[in-house]
Amino acid sequence: MAVRLKAMGAPGYESGFKLTLHRNRLQQPIKRRKPTLYFVNSMSDLFHENVPPAFIDDVFDVIANTPQHTYQILTKRADIMRDYFSGKKVPRNAWLGVSVEDKEYGKPRIDYLRDIDAHVRFLSVEPLLEDLGRLDLSGIHWVIVGGESGAKARLMEAGWALNMRDQCLEQGVDFFFKQWGSIGEDGQRRSKKQNGRKLAGQQWDMIPAISVG
Repeated sequence: MAVRLKAMGAPGYESGFKLTLHRNRLQQPIKRRKPTLYFVNSMSDLFHENVPPAFIDDVFDVIANTPQHTYQILTKRADIMRDYFSGKKVPRNAWLGVSVEDKEYGKPRIDYLRDIDAHVRFLSVEPLLEDLGRLDLSGIHWVIVGGESGAKARLMEAGWALNMRDQCLEQGVDFFFKQWGSIGEDGQRRSKKQNGRKLAGQQWDMIPAISVG
């Protein structure tokens, strides 16, 4: 996507997928008074090894100084995020999450996240690449589950997603089923829109009932 946007001349993508800091964009939430939900890094990772801690400080200063907004921050560098917040307070309006795509890399991130004193902690189980087995969801407030998209999308079996749903319900965690992706519940490839968002005939749109602003 970054390469495509670069070819289209989209502002901010002049360097394609190369890590780039957009300090000018820090002013956007400050200028917006209407309460807004911001997904801080939809095509990046704020806790990438090459992002200077000073820049992360600037991001969270903006978050703390715009309490009317809600910010969702998702990372695969859970250990770096945990270390960053050692001795620091997480703004109440910052929701912190980690990617949990499989057992080997994803599951260990949950413990790192649990170590952070955040008001809302969430798991992005997308794309779900295998059955995650039994999970300890203590201290987790929200779980998002979804399949993979694109021409090379890998299968997400219905049983894997249902396992996550059942554990969320058992442990009192809000469950959100985002999408099937490019492969439907029946295992057939088609458009994401055709595959829909229903899991076992029901749409799951639970979200933590915590608002700011």
